[in-house]
Amino acid sequence: MENIALPLRLATTADLLRLCELIDQSVRALGANYYTPAQIESALRYVFGPDTQLIADRTYFVIESEGGELIAAGGWSQRRTLYGGDQMKGADDPLLDPATEPARVRAFFVHPSWARRGLARQLFERCAADATRAGFRTLELMATLPGEPLYLALGFAPVERSAQKLPDGEVLPLVRMTRPLS
Repeated sequence: MENIALPLRLATTADLLRLCELIDQSVRALGANYYTPAQIESALRYVFGPDTQLIADRTYFVIESEGGELIAAGGWSQRRTLYGGDQMKGADDPLLDPATEPARVRAFFVHPSWARRGLARQLFERCAADATRAGFRTLELMATLPGEPLYLALGFAPVERSAQKLPDGEVLPLVRMTRPLS
C-alpha cells in the first residue's frame, strides 16, 4: 500500500464517540494476530479508550478520510500517565519535568483498512515536534504487541517487557519503549 498524507487536526470532545469506534475497530482487527479474543475484550473494557486529558491538553490528534471518516488518532503527553484511557486512570496525573523526564507518546490507533499507509508516522512526527518544542529530550511509550514493529521503525528501543494483569484476570503483554528526540 502506498503512503498517504491527509490533514491532521486536534481532537475535540465532539470526537469521543468516533474515537471509541476507531479504537474498537483497530484493537479488534490489528490485535487479532497478537492477543487472544479474551485479552482483546478485556483490554477494550479496562485499558483502551479515549484519555480526555490529552484532548483537554490539546496534545491529541485525529486524521479523517476525505469522506470524513475518523481513520487514525494519536498523541503525546507531558503528564505522568504512560498508557490507558479514562477508565484506567487515577485522579492524579501530574505534569512531567521536560528537563529530567520523557514525554509520553499515547494512544495511537489506526483503522484497519488504513493501516500501514503512513498515518501513524504522520501523527508521530507531529507529536515529536510538539514535544521537542515543549523542551522534552526523550520520548517514552507503552507499546502493544501489534504496535511494537511501528515503534521500532520510528527509532524506539524496547526497555522492558511486562504484562498488565486486568481486573477480570486476563493478562495483557506490553512493551515499554524509549527514543531520544533530536
